[in-house]
Amino acid sequence: MAGTLFWDVDTQYDFMRADGKLYVLDAEQIIPRLKQLTDHAHGAGLRILASADDHLPGHRELSDHPDFRETFPPHCMHGTPGQKKIPETALRDPLVIDPQPQEASALRARVRRHRGDILVHKQWFDVFTNPNVETVVTELDPQRIFVYGVALDVCDKYAIEGLLARRPETSLFAVTDAMKPIDPSHAEVLLAGWGRRGVTLVTTSETIKLAGKVR
Repeated sequence: MAGTLFWDVDTQYDFMRADGKLYVLDAEQIIPRLKQLTDHAHGAGLRILASADDHLPGHRELSDHPDFRETFPPHCMHGTPGQKKIPETALRDPLVIDPQPQEASALRARVRRHRGDILVHKQWFDVFTNPNVETVVTELDPQRIFVYGVALDVCDKYAIEGLLARRPETSLFAVTDAMKPIDPSHAEVLLAGWGRRGVTLVTTSETIKLAGKVR
């Protein structure tokens, strides 16, 4: 159904802006490239699937005494300004997919009818803990997926490794200059490992050349 899919990971205020609740260091530097990718997708008729944290008190990733590996301070709390996507990555007519399990055939029909972007809410790092995501991706059936956003060493990591496990037939691209890690020391190791596993490492400008227009 979708030849090329742009996969926008958690480009939300609390992560992207210095006064956010869980700012990823230097994330503001990539905002112009995130806007380029968003604008290109919309101009070229390409679908964006975006993930977004949507937290409530008590979610397992939240802690008042975080270890910054498995737990983090409260962030992207439901209904707060920090939970919203930044304007530069605003979606077009998004179909919102919450984590409550949906009947697969009905969900696939909704995705099939929808012509806008898709926004997937999640309550933990791994987007695939939303049980509906696999059904959505199966219905879209993309040949190529370009992944970007934050943070490279947490939610980008879960998205890319989840796609590698579930979509071995799909060409997967990591848009490296449109990502930022929480811990920069982890970035090179992760990128090299993904490259060895068949992920193509690209820049924003290369992505725009490769992605083209919807066919």
